[in-house]
Amino acid sequence: MGEKNRVLLKIAKEAIETTFENKKVNKESYLENYDFLKEQEATFVTLTLNGKLRGCIGSLIAHRTLFDDLINNAKAAAFSDPRFNPLTKDEFEKIKIEISILTKPEPLEYKDFEDLKSKLIPKKHGVILQLDGHRATFLPQVWDELSTFEEFMVHLCQKAGLNPQKLSTYPKIETYEAIKIKE
Repeated sequence: MGEKNRVLLKIAKEAIETTFENKKVNKESYLENYDFLKEQEATFVTLTLNGKLRGCIGSLIAHRTLFDDLINNAKAAAFSDPRFNPLTKDEFEKIKIEISILTKPEPLEYKDFEDLKSKLIPKKHGVILQLDGHRATFLPQVWDELSTFEEFMVHLCQKAGLNPQKLSTYPKIETYEAIKIKE
C-alpha cells in the first residue's frame, strides 16, 4: 500500500476516533506534509463490521478539499448513517474502513433499458439515478453484491424511493468511477 493510501486511511480512522477520545486531527500538519490533501475531491467512506455494511456516506461532487471531505464523510459514516445506530467504541476497534475517491459524474445517454444495459460496465461504473425528484447512487463495488443489471437497477430504483415496475419515464443516469482504498 502506498503512502498516500496509508495517510488517507489514517485520517479517516483518526476522524472517527476523535468522537471517542478528546483529540483532534492535526489538519495543519497533514496539509503541510501532503499537498494532495488540498485538492478538491469527492469521497465515500464505507465501514464494514464482520464483513457486513456498518455505514456508508459520501459526496458525489467534489466541493471541498480531500482532507475536509474525508473527515466529514468518515464521521458521517460512523455516526450519521440513518440506516444504523451510531458506531460504538467497541465496534470502532473492529471495523474495516474503505475509502472511494470518485471521478466526476458524466451523463450517460441511452435509448431504452437494453441500450443502458449495453453501456453500463459492471464493477467499473458507479451509477447515479434521478427521476421525479428522487435520486440514489451505488458505488462500483455494489456490483459485487448485485451482479446482474436487472438486480442492480431494481435495487437502485428502490433506494431512490421509486417503484421499478412503475417508472414515469426513463431515469436520468450518470456514471462515475472510483479509486478504492481499503485496510
